[in-house]
Amino acid sequence: MTNVELARRVGISAPPCLRRVRRLEEDGLIRGYHADTDAALLGWTITLFALIGLDSQKETVLSAFETQVAEWPEVRECHMIRGGGDFLVRLVARDAAHENQLTRRLTESPHVSRVQTLQTIRTSLSRAGVPVQPLAQPFDNPDGA
Repeated sequence: MTNVELARRVGISAPPCLRRVRRLEEDGLIRGYHADTDAALLGWTITLFALIGLDSQKETVLSAFETQVAEWPEVRECHMIRGGGDFLVRLVARDAAHENQLTRRLTESPHVSRVQTLQTIRTSLSRAGVPVQPLAQPFDNPDGA
């Protein structure tokens, strides 16, 4: 949406709205922008989650796994987790053969002792970001923006 539309929705004029957005970007609250693409229309027909168990929880092993999967374009998210495994990874695949190849790559990765894959049937909700709740005090900029 344009800055003018955002300003209209929040009830302020465009210049202070733009200053506030830029400040949120500078402060790291807004980390970037993206297009919400249709994975299936782009040929990524399968979404799966992989629960990964490693044979060691040494930081070097954990970091090496994170670095490895970060290089795979099919990996969309990687979360270190507590309980039931070490990592939860979300991947996309073009078809069943590609899914099997990804599972094999995970299984054969160094220090991986267990891989459990869960294929999605459908996704009924997928939201980016986090809920933005009204603040108890308004976000005021000292320069009046």
